[in-house]
Amino acid sequence: MLTLLSSSAFTAFGQASYGGTVGSTPVQLAVDDLTEGPVSGVYLYSRFGTPIGLKGQLTRGTLTLTEKDAQGKPAATLTIPAFGTGAGQLAGTWHNLATGKSLPMILTATASDKLLQVAALKDSYFRVQLAGQSGEAASRVVAVQVVAKKTNRLVQQLAVDCQSRGISSVEVGDYNFDGLPDFSIFESSYAGPNTSSLYFLYDPVRRQFVNSGFTGVSLEFDTKKKRVYERNSCCAGTSVTAAEYKVVQNKLVAVARHCYRWDEKKQALVERKLSACQ
Repeated sequence: MLTLLSSSAFTAFGQASYGGTVGSTPVQLAVDDLTEGPVSGVYLYSRFGTPIGLKGQLTRGTLTLTEKDAQGKPAATLTIPAFGTGAGQLAGTWHNLATGKSLPMILTATASDKLLQVAALKDSYFRVQLAGQSGEAASRVVAVQVVAKKTNRLVQQLAVDCQSRGISSVEVGDYNFDGLPDFSIFESSYAGPNTSSLYFLYDPVRRQFVNSGFTGVSLEFDTKKKRVYERNSCCAGTSVTAAEYKVVQNKLVAVARHCYRWDEKKQALVERKLSACQ
């Protein structure tokens, strides 16, 4: 079962974490974007340990979140009539849209600085540990926790230093194309569309995740072609460097690099020598 701590809500850039029950079943809930309007969230039942993504609205103090089934159709709603991050305890209702069954939902704000993530693997889910400057809301992720489903046992903790993206900081994928699930965490955003992430590969011998050391801007992974693509945009999009990599012994090896510069006459990006982008 989850350990539920009774304290004020842990908030960070409009995020809050709660523990409690739906009916008599222990749950953990995290929500983003705690201002009037659209809200994203995630919750899990401790005996299953599978995060369930939520979308909804905060309207005049009433928080309504909807979960969807495997086909993407609305399956249930979670409604909290008097929602507020300053409240130590919240009461609401979980409602099954197919059966009409409703259960009481009681949530207690948790003092934990560990935020549940939407992304998950077959046998584990993730939490990120948040930290901020003294006197400020938490803005950075300082560790990623890998937690076993059903037992809720901490399997591994990895130190990082990344910008927080709330409940969507972690993503999963196969980044070295070995057929085994890996995960990444958003690291930083830069000028324009450029971003970076940290990639952790699963080592089947050690049965742990290890930092891949992959570096690059806005990397995209093509599992069919088994190629990694990088696109670095500069100067309001007038200069773009692109690269293609293959993965050799868990290392990125460049197989092609290109430079594109904006051509005023053609009103398009035109390929130039690599030196033109340096």
